[in-house]
Amino acid sequence: MTRDNEDRLLRSVALQNAESIRVVRLRAEQQAEAALREQANLLNLTHDAIFVRDMNGTVKYWNRGAEELYGWPAEQAVGRVILELLKTIFQVPLEQIEEEVIEAGRWEGELVQTKKDGSQVVVASRWSLQRDESSAPVAILIINNDITERKWAEAEARENDRRYRDMQTALAHANRVATMGQLTASIAHEVNQPLAAVLSNAEACLRWLDRGTPDLDGVRRSVEWIIDDGNRASEVIRRIRALANKTDIEKAPLDINDVIREVIALVHRELTSRQVSLRMELAPALPMILGDRVQLQQVIINLVMNGIEAMRSITDRPRELVILSRQDETQQVLVSVTDCGVGISAENADRLFNPFFTTKSGGMGMGLSICRSIMEAHDGRLWTAANVPHGATFQFTLPVNADSAS
Repeated sequence: MTRDNEDRLLRSVALQNAESIRVVRLRAEQQAEAALREQANLLNLTHDAIFVRDMNGTVKYWNRGAEELYGWPAEQAVGRVILELLKTIFQVPLEQIEEEVIEAGRWEGELVQTKKDGSQVVVASRWSLQRDESSAPVAILIINNDITERKWAEAEARENDRRYRDMQTALAHANRVATMGQLTASIAHEVNQPLAAVLSNAEACLRWLDRGTPDLDGVRRSVEWIIDDGNRASEVIRRIRALANKTDIEKAPLDINDVIREVIALVHRELTSRQVSLRMELAPALPMILGDRVQLQQVIINLVMNGIEAMRSITDRPRELVILSRQDETQQVLVSVTDCGVGISAENADRLFNPFFTTKSGGMGMGLSICRSIMEAHDGRLWTAANVPHGATFQFTLPVNADSAS
């Protein structure tokens, strides 16, 4: 055999081998596609959209569920590139999804796709890799479930929740402003005290200076007292401004006894003018709680003012308000405010914390409702109980700050 004949024979054998490989591969792809079609046909009665795309993204199969969901009939969808057909919006790059499918054999996630009429649909998508007999990847089976209505419902619920929180914030602010109106006399008194002391000490300072030999030690003491009284007035104003401002909740480690004492400084004038004696039984060395100082002040002010109001008509017994702090049997911090007023009727007890319910002629009916919301936001609890023989007790508990407890 000549050299040319040998070359022609080798080329012929190589072409025959290549054709055989192509035929085998085509047959494998056809068999895989037929197997996929058979699998999809079994699910053709479901409402899920099921289709098969090859590794280049071309649609090879399209079931009735896909026709119903996307509006594309099978004869128009098969042969199209799926990305162009549905204009899919991916949460992560498509290349990353395909790599995960090839490596792990599957992928699940949410996609946004466009229907034939131009509207969009959100689907929960499950991808499954299909391989031929030689384990080479040949196609991807995709099952999509329409979750558009669920996503809309979730979005609407989030929006409603945001609106509710905004309303609660606005109502809480309105309640604080209303409370400020009730405390005007007390505020004026609290600010007037340090200002009067400033003037008195300033006059004393001048007298020390007017002596034949100025008493510099006396001057220094007077100036120090002026500074202390100025800081006290500034602190009163700071607390009042914090109470009146509309601010977001800012939790920090707090000593609840300090918060109670700050509130009493604000309501002192109100207690005096209503002839209410105050008894405080604050347990020492209570563990710290985690809370928003201004919001907790708001709760205690509401409870104290309610107690004062409940004793307004009492004339046959002393008007006494008792504020107690301690740890309860569950080791939470407990605060109670007890009055000896008219008490709470059984018919009102269940409605006392309902929004817009009030027993006061000029009340907003939001104070106790907001107080309970504040307690719930602090993972605490607020409730009330009648006293025997007179009055009512309002109590709340707050969990101990985990960091301080440890």
